[in-house]
Amino acid sequence: MKRQVYLAMKTIEEAREIFFSRFGPESRTEPETVATENALGRVTSEPVFAVRSTPGYHSAAMDGVAVRAEETYGTTERKPKVLHIGDEAVWINTGQPLPSAYNAVIMVEKLHVLDKEHFEIRSSAYPWQNVRKVGEDIIATQLLFPQNHRIRPYDVGALISAGVFSLRVWRRPKVAIIPTGSELVSFQDEPGRSSLKQGQIIDSNSLILAGLVEENEGIPVCYPIVPDDEGEISQALDKAIKSDAHMIMINAGSSAGSRDYTVHVIGRKGEVLVHGVAMMPGKPTILAEVEGKPVIGNPGYPVSSTLSFNQFARPLLLNFQGLGQPHRETVIVRPSRDIPSKLGLEEFLRVNIGMVGSNYVATPLPRAAGSVTTLTRAEGIIRISSLSEGVSQNEELEAELLVPREDIMNTVLVIGSHDMTIDLLADEIRRGGDAIRVSSGNVGSLGGLMALKKGICHLAGSHLLDTKTGEYNISYVKRYLKGRNVTIYHLVLRDQGLIVQKGNPKNIQGLEDLPGSDILFVNRQSGSGTRVLLDYKLEQLGIEGSSIRGYDHEEFTHMAVAVDVLSGAADCGMGIFAAARALDLDFIPVEREQYDLIVPSEMVNLPGIAKVLETVRTRHFRERVAELGGYDPSASGELWKEVG
Repeated sequence: MKRQVYLAMKTIEEAREIFFSRFGPESRTEPETVATENALGRVTSEPVFAVRSTPGYHSAAMDGVAVRAEETYGTTERKPKVLHIGDEAVWINTGQPLPSAYNAVIMVEKLHVLDKEHFEIRSSAYPWQNVRKVGEDIIATQLLFPQNHRIRPYDVGALISAGVFSLRVWRRPKVAIIPTGSELVSFQDEPGRSSLKQGQIIDSNSLILAGLVEENEGIPVCYPIVPDDEGEISQALDKAIKSDAHMIMINAGSSAGSRDYTVHVIGRKGEVLVHGVAMMPGKPTILAEVEGKPVIGNPGYPVSSTLSFNQFARPLLLNFQGLGQPHRETVIVRPSRDIPSKLGLEEFLRVNIGMVGSNYVATPLPRAAGSVTTLTRAEGIIRISSLSEGVSQNEELEAELLVPREDIMNTVLVIGSHDMTIDLLADEIRRGGDAIRVSSGNVGSLGGLMALKKGICHLAGSHLLDTKTGEYNISYVKRYLKGRNVTIYHLVLRDQGLIVQKGNPKNIQGLEDLPGSDILFVNRQSGSGTRVLLDYKLEQLGIEGSSIRGYDHEEFTHMAVAVDVLSGAADCGMGIFAAARALDLDFIPVEREQYDLIVPSEMVNLPGIAKVLETVRTRHFRERVAELGGYDPSASGELWKEVG
């Protein structure tokens, strides 16, 4: 089968117009009748009228006495009146029916009781004073709710009070989700729960899409995994079309690959409206109609699939039920760095967001369409226009929030060198029930200092070795943050070294074994403390970086280095012991180094920073750090230096 080429790729706006014109505002699911007690969140398909009035009788609105108002006229402070219980008045409590002979209620607080049968009043009453009249709240036959009204908790109470015990609502749309791919394994099957073979992937997209469907008031129906076989995909689509599903989503198989049959199968059964949307991630999206039903071919990568769902499936699901399109809150942000982008594709960039001073700062997350954690970690999304080649860190951009604004206000932005204890710190703070969130950006130690200089983070994590003095961080702070008052706190001492494959098959003994050999190395990025340490050690040994295979292959975190070694992409790499231990790899120590937290002095007493420092000083945090291995947290949180 030939590869598909996106010759007619559409912009997002064009694709939405084409697709939604087939399934416009008039498109609805069929109505159904539900019991009122089960109607919460449902949308009315026809107007709802009251069956009976409420209250159904005149009743007291206050505790007191029921009287005939006309018998109290003329009463004043100077001319009080005494009434007799029994013929001129009767005691009554809130909500009790008003006896037919009476037309007003005087509050008990306004009475001066003389004896068991007499009381004095000092002001006159007026007709229907403190009385809830018949139909005061609801009158029988009145319109309670128009069609396309979403039922809220208090609406249920009004319906029951008005004698409406069932109502007609739009049926929740069913969505058939068909996962495709010969490499997929269900998490419910044994391989998905134990060990996967090379090339197998657990199908998580079906659960993501099912959750998104439920979140938008739909009913997901997940089909069994379909292999990359045109006939089987065709059969699955036939089954879904003939079912009571209102929408079909085929996940994966929508790209330009030679084994992607989805577009051909859909094209033979219906009409492909769009194949290829100028969005990143999500370009391979298919939008089609088969026998009057919308069919969406979602890309296989989880981020692409999710963003495609939000642009095309979500609006349709809400429209089917008469629900309006929700508006997400936005804020104006400054990027923490320049962000290049691809001309011709509108990019949906996932970002962390925090407030530094009076500015919202957005730190880009990795762009990988297959990285679902860029969604779990994201606090916002920036859309970069298809007409732009990127955005500058000096620009102000609109970011759509994925979390409440309050969360952003409580976020502490940590930018700098990657360390596993920062993630542990975030969990430890939340364990205590605090609303403070820790968001980290891994750009290396020097990148963290530059972020502090630009005022785009609250604190930086750094382990920069001064090769002349053997001291950590101080000289770099004085050089790059000149004139800025900062306070440096110890976080940990940690073991740096070579992460090697289990059993050390290449028999690597140290850095001296790296040059001129068959050993493939993976490095950390320039500006990181690990890179500074490595280059210093290589210089001491008289080794040129160019003599090491893979010296120019850079990763941004210790765990990324460890993963490269675990996967066989490299034989070894420079990183911390805790990363090697986490993936059951071997480790060759090179240096015990100092990792510090660097905070602008004026921010030290901010609630978020204070909570971070308080937490790292606790015994529980230090114990958890020690359990990671390769760390000495005995001085965590101690003030080391004030510079400026």
